Amino acid sequence: MSKNGGKYIPFDFDFNFGINNLYATGYVEKPERMKDIVLTEKGRLRKTVNFPTDKEQKIVDEYWKKRIKLNNEKRKTKAKQVTDPIDSEQDAETADDDNWKVELIDQLNAFTPSKFESFSRLLISKMGVRIDDKLGKIQSRDHGIDGFGYFESDEFRTARVAIQSKKFTNNPVSEPDIDKFKGVMDGFNAEYGIFITTSYFTDNAKKKAVQGSKSVTLIDGRRIAELVAEYQLHVTPVETFTLDDYYFEKD
Repeated sequence: MSKNGGKYIPFDFDFNFGINNLYATGYVEKPERMKDIVLTEKGRLRKTVNFPTDKEQKIVDEYWKKRIKLNNEKRKTKAKQVTDPIDSEQDAETADDDNWKVELIDQLNAFTPSKFESFSRLLISKMGVRIDDKLGKIQSRDHGIDGFGYFESDEFRTARVAIQSKKFTNNPVSEPDIDKFKGVMDGFNAEYGIFITTSYFTDNAKKKAVQGSKSVTLIDGRRIAELVAEYQLHVTPVETFTLDDYYFEKD
């Protein structure tokens, strides 16, 4: 949910998040309101594959840490100006919307493993899965799952759901991770699986998730933020007004 009460649009988040990552690594010039995104010479020469590299990922991570720190300072001091690659005249609502999502993932990555597993079960319960009180909650006895529950469809069919959660800061969830989880699902006779991570899934992991007779629903960091906003899970919506382009147009 955006601050003006409108529905959050995933494309806006993905696009702006990606542009800022490209700016941080020097592949595009400073974004400006109502203007096209311009590639730098470095950006024109860069191949489109394998972005970001490990080195570039470190630069991106450091960039967002600074963004979060600046945003927190802004909240505390209520300063009127904050150094940011996006001009203060640009869509501040979108920038703030991106910031809290990045801050959310950063805080989730700081959770202990047990707290992140508890968060995952809580989020999934909000999605309509009735969480089992015992299975997957005792780490020494979970046999590779972080939660188990039951989902009743509109046709009154109840399905068994196994839950796996992993918080990664740099590495993605790969095909072997999904393959291992599917093997664990068999031990619990689970018809479906939910794999939730603060990171992202490789293309092979996505393919593996839908292969065979049992599928796995994948929830990455971006989707976590969307679901937290949708169910307002320990977040407080803020309503305000923003000026549209009318006020920025010349006569």
